Amino acid sequence: MKKSAFALLSLIAAAMPATAQDYPSRPIRVIASQGAGGLSDVWMRAVADQLGPALGGSVVVEDRAGAAGSIGARACGEAAPDGYTYCILPEQPLTINPVISPIAGFDPVKALTPVSRVFYLTQVFAVIGSLNVKSFDDLAKYAKAHPKTLTYMAPSLNKVAFVEEFNKANGIDIVRVPFKGGGDAINSMMTGTTPIVVFGIGNIKQLIESGKVVGFAVDGDTRSPLAPSIPTFKEMGYTKYLAPAFFGIYAPTGTPKPMIDKFHAAVVKIASNPEFQQRHMIARGLTAVLNTPEEFEKELVTERAEGLEAIKASGLYPEVK
Repeated sequence: MKKSAFALLSLIAAAMPATAQDYPSRPIRVIASQGAGGLSDVWMRAVADQLGPALGGSVVVEDRAGAAGSIGARACGEAAPDGYTYCILPEQPLTINPVISPIAGFDPVKALTPVSRVFYLTQVFAVIGSLNVKSFDDLAKYAKAHPKTLTYMAPSLNKVAFVEEFNKANGIDIVRVPFKGGGDAINSMMTGTTPIVVFGIGNIKQLIESGKVVGFAVDGDTRSPLAPSIPTFKEMGYTKYLAPAFFGIYAPTGTPKPMIDKFHAAVVKIASNPEFQQRHMIARGLTAVLNTPEEFEKELVTERAEGLEAIKASGLYPEVK
């Protein structure tokens, strides 16, 4: 009788899903939505080098770029919720894309569970030095004197909304030009074709230091250590559409909470290390957040509402009411 009972318990235990204690028992996949060399790819690979040993397994980063992060988001959201798939995404797939480019049969808000907002990306409003303008007031005067000649590039929609608000407030017409990648945008800026960018400060730090590019303002609540002489937008008196870009880690909805917690704790420990932050974050203009799944989920509700406001203010999607 005792023998039969023991055998039955063994069978039940064998049929149960893996627990956090024996997790992971096979490689964990993390999907990066920007492609090789992209910010999330580079950062996640730096974490993965230490994350595998920390968890007692291995972590593989898989690039699934395209559609402003939606391809990676879908690949992650449709994966088995077994603790062996995560993804690192920018804010757009969860706050902007569901409104402006919904995917039939896929709702990222329902399909993905927040794990942590890992970092903010400090963006700088910058103008090529040869334009010879040093401030927003100078830029407004130049634009009025040279109508329909100035163009800009801004990857995040809230910064597009900011420039459109700046246009309206000053009666000018700086025109947005979309770009596929940051390299193309910088090249176009340096040739004077698109002389204005709102871009990650880590990408143009050297250009600012050399004087080839002038930084007017950075987003976020504090000045960037990469360029402490550049004020924040708030210091300049601007307060709307300035939420900084961010990247977050997500898991397919239904992933066991103990596994999420174990993965989250390991990522936070690695990315909180001062040496890691200096090398892989501060030097790239990134500000660590590393909040809890519960905090991140709550914040995303507010940011989806702010994203909708930015979509309407950008003027790019008149069908969105």
